[in-house]
Amino acid sequence: MKKLLKIVGGSLLTVTVAAGGFAAHEWYADKPVFLRSLLDRELIKVGMQSPETLTSLGFLESLGIKGHNAELDDASPESADKLYQQIRDLKYSLSLYDNLPVDQQLSADVTNYLLDYALETEALRYHNYPVNQLFGLQNGYPTFMDAQHLVTDAEDADNYNARLQAVKTKFTQALQGLTLREQKGIIPPRFVIDRVLDEMTAFVATPASDNILYTSLATKLADTELTEAEQQQQLATAASNIEQWVYPAYQLLIDYFTELAPKAGNDDGFWHLPNGEAAYAASLKLFTTTDYTPDQIHQLGLSEVARLQAEMMQILAAEGIDIEPGFTAAMAELAADPKHYYPDTDEGRAQILADYQAIIDEIDAGIDSAFNIRPKATVEVLRIPEFKEKTAPGAYYQQPALDGSRPGRFYANLWDIKATPKYGMRTLAYHEAVPGHHFQVAISMELEGLPFIRKMSPFTAYVEGWALYAEQVAWEMGFQSEPLDNLGRLGGELFRAVRLVVDTGIHHKRWTREQAIEYMAANTGMAQSDVVSEIERYIVMPGQATAYKVGMIKILELRERSQQALGDDFDLAEFHDVILKDGALPLSLLERNVERYIAGKNQLAAKS
Repeated sequence: MKKLLKIVGGSLLTVTVAAGGFAAHEWYADKPVFLRSLLDRELIKVGMQSPETLTSLGFLESLGIKGHNAELDDASPESADKLYQQIRDLKYSLSLYDNLPVDQQLSADVTNYLLDYALETEALRYHNYPVNQLFGLQNGYPTFMDAQHLVTDAEDADNYNARLQAVKTKFTQALQGLTLREQKGIIPPRFVIDRVLDEMTAFVATPASDNILYTSLATKLADTELTEAEQQQQLATAASNIEQWVYPAYQLLIDYFTELAPKAGNDDGFWHLPNGEAAYAASLKLFTTTDYTPDQIHQLGLSEVARLQAEMMQILAAEGIDIEPGFTAAMAELAADPKHYYPDTDEGRAQILADYQAIIDEIDAGIDSAFNIRPKATVEVLRIPEFKEKTAPGAYYQQPALDGSRPGRFYANLWDIKATPKYGMRTLAYHEAVPGHHFQVAISMELEGLPFIRKMSPFTAYVEGWALYAEQVAWEMGFQSEPLDNLGRLGGELFRAVRLVVDTGIHHKRWTREQAIEYMAANTGMAQSDVVSEIERYIVMPGQATAYKVGMIKILELRERSQQALGDDFDLAEFHDVILKDGALPLSLLERNVERYIAGKNQLAAKS
């Protein structure tokens, strides 16, 4: 425990060395002397209950602590009940502090924001679909084992095999929650059930030696110092575990959803669920960290779609494309030109990954003037695992390990080659890697002196708003100088504006899945395969897609406010410091930080 505290609770370790009794007070008291002691210890307690989180963070392994890597998270409803009680206890302890310094008050405010939201929405905790085609339990498990569970020695391999056995317990626990949802009338749309049944049926039909859980272990073992005989023994155990534990676990879910399917309908929005309107409003608040109504967000989306399409049409016309038939036809003409795509081969896909990496390396070397803070962690580009490419988004980012054992990762979807036009690659790389998600997430993780919750706070409007804002920064700095690259940037922003329309359309205005697909296809020029997977994502993750534009607009608004208030004293790198130096924040707290920055700069100017 002392080693763990050294990583995430440095203040607690200091007092442990100084005086054991005082350290015990900091660990057990309702009101520790140091606020950071309270926040870090409570997060440690939650983290210790989540072995998968500990594996993902990756800081215990460097200390020789690996026991958690043999376990999976408790997925039972009782585990969630325990978490809510911990939230209430922490809320009480926070209420005991007053007159905190500014930096500590921000930590308290961030924590209270999260706690208040959790308690306000506790009655809606079952309004989600834990098994879905995008980020469900059934595809999250093999993804976690492949991407997160490191194998460097025999103990790691033993732990890997232990987790293959543990999955049946986890899935059994998850079935309890699924049954509760069914009793409450919270049943996924029929297409979601059909998708996950197809995925799971194909998964269990795969011979064990061809399953990603086996092949991933084989790849990892090949990079260890285990002998060939030791590797084969581990792989034989894995094959047996897949047959005896993993496949029966999946069969539990297959049997359940096969029986559930006739009860599911084709109404896709949250509006059709009991208390669905309240659940959607709560989702919007969670993801945007605002009180915007669905109608406000819908109208914002419509206006932004019109603005961005007008700018894109000017570029298309300058490129010699006939814009008279309208936006959809003009984008279709652009998309039909084969020069914008890579060969639909293994070699073509390998070149896409190499070119993404080159784009990232180029901008990483050329943006010092706009950033004082830079992450230490590097970032690499990988293909999304093929077994889940068909229903996965176009790309996503995975944070680096805290101990440096794993870099940040930008995963690109290469299933449909036409979903990766060359003119869209720069924008996507800037969004997912540098100066987008990788910059912001890695910097947050590397900040010193902050409670751990501040390094990992999950505010989507900030996180995704920053990544979308980063695309514009890259353009402003000249990294998208070609007209079609700028078209790609505008297209990326248009995509997020369309999301405002379709997300609220589905969950508030009662659009069907088909209506939403038709609107997005007509107003983005995206490949049909991407449109379908995106709309299906919004259906199972209500509100998340609205965070991008809301967050970006707020950051741009704060930048404009700073420029207007500071005039010649405005410095872009300094502004970025203010945005990045405190980790992810609710937009209201981010705005407060910027206002303090402006006031401080003006006070200094007045004194000089």
